[in-house]
This record gives sequence, C-alpha cells and structure tokens, in this order.
Amino acid sequence: MNVGSMIKLTISMAIFGSIGFFTTQTGLPPVELVFVRCICATIFLGGLWLLTGGHKTEVWERKEVLKTVLCGVFIVLNWVFLFKAFEVMSISIAISIYNLAPIFVLMLGSVFLAEKMGIRSICATVICFLGSILIVGIDSFTSIAQFMNSGFVWALLSAICYALTMFTSKTIQGMSSYALTFVQTMVGIVLLFPLSDFNAFTNLTNTNWLYILGTGFIHTGFVYYLFFDSIRDLPTVIVSVLVFVDPVVAILLDAIFLSFRPSFLQVAGIILIFGSILYTVFYPPQQAEAVKSNSS
Repeated sequence: MNVGSMIKLTISMAIFGSIGFFTTQTGLPPVELVFVRCICATIFLGGLWLLTGGHKTEVWERKEVLKTVLCGVFIVLNWVFLFKAFEVMSISIAISIYNLAPIFVLMLGSVFLAEKMGIRSICATVICFLGSILIVGIDSFTSIAQFMNSGFVWALLSAICYALTMFTSKTIQGMSSYALTFVQTMVGIVLLFPLSDFNAFTNLTNTNWLYILGTGFIHTGFVYYLFFDSIRDLPTVIVSVLVFVDPVVAILLDAIFLSFRPSFLQVAGIILIFGSILYTVFYPPQQAEAVKSNSS
C-alpha cells in the first residue's frame, strides 16, 4: 500500500471539506467563483510545473490529452453545480448528496466496464436515494417547483460529475499531476470566461477576497494537485473510503460555524446514505462471493 499517496489524499479531502464554508463567505455566484478558482489554480500549478522543470519532460499523447480535457469539463461542472447547491441548501445536506458519487462510479463501471451490479449494489443505490429524499425533505418532492428549488438537482448533478471525474481520471496514467490539473483548470477558464458576469466582482470586501483566493489557491490548486497525484496510485476501494474525510469535515464545520442542526429525518437520511456506501465499499461483491463459496 502506498502510504504517501494515502496521506496526500487524506489531506486533500480534509482541506476540501472546508470548501462549503469558504464558498459562503466569498460573496460570489457559482460561475464567477469557479472562474476565479480556475485562474488561481492555473497560476499555482503552472508555477510549480515550471519550478520543478516537469514541463520539459512532459510526454503529450493525444488520447490522454483528450481524456484530460473531458475530465476538466466534468470538474468545472461539478464545482458549479455544487456551489449552486450551497446557495439553496445547507452545506451538510448538499455534501451528503454530493457523496453519492461512489454509487455512481459503480453504475458507470457496470455500463462501461461490464461490471455486473448485483442485488446488494442495487439495494445500496435505492437506499441512498431514499436517504436523499429524507435529508432534503419529503415535502420538496410534492411539486416540481419545490423539487427544483430544494437544491437536490444541483447536488445530484454535482455528484454525477464528480463520479465522472473520478472514473475518467483513473484511466489517465501518462501525464504528470501538474500537467493533468493545469490542463483541466485551463479548460475551466476557457469554458467560463464567456459566461461570467464581471459586475459580480464589484463591492467585494477584503475578507471576501481572502476567501476567494483561498478557494482558488488552496482548495483548487493545492488540493487538486494532491488529489490527482494520489488516486492513480491507490485502489478504488481505498479512494472511496478516504473521500469520506471530506463530508465529515464539512458537516462538522457546518454545525460549528453555521449552526446547522439536522432534524431526526435528516439524520436518518445521512445515516442511510453513508451507511449503504460504506457497506458497499467495505463489502464489495467479490468479497461476498468469496464468503459464499467458503461457506458452501
């Protein structure tokens, strides 16, 4: 087991857990915030890339570059959708739905890698969905307007894009972490420049800018370098477990600094989601088959 990669991923997830709190303090809408994050991350990663001399030895393969660009699109959409969710629902609720990503990774594997989803995986998916309904509130699903305004759709879309990011990045092996993240954040700049409203940057306070630059250089540049530098060296199961550091930190910060107090049904929903995901991760279908064979 690569201990160094495990430590890097744990640190990146712990830092990323505070992104919700930082986002609420920036005073920027989602598109503009992600745009600035991409600029800061590109400067940060480009600088490291030049200082280490990695740009001189980088090997560019067309297929991997195309995958990286696609991964960049997924990352940008992931950020925008997640920040949209933060605008209309509590950080804890949005993060809980966001962390349905491992379930979507399983579904992607069944579709594109011919990995069969057994009864247990299907049950876990259904339980996660039921948990999502509980934490958002059953009332939010009684009309289309309430459903759309609940933030559930944004959080769910962010989870899907996060899963697509994880799924795609695991297939990129030749490019360095610097090149990988640099290209992806450049994609974000190109995508969001024509969509950004630059009037949103007027009347921002110094405190706003501190949080904005923090989300750019720390949460985007530093964290995503650690993230992509570590996941390629770790098994999917380990990655799926360590990403849970992110929601734990996010929920704690939400409770301590933003006074989030979940209802009984919301607590039940959070338990259903994380319980079923952890069960799926720690007791995968292969292990279930092995136990069944040994007992027969």
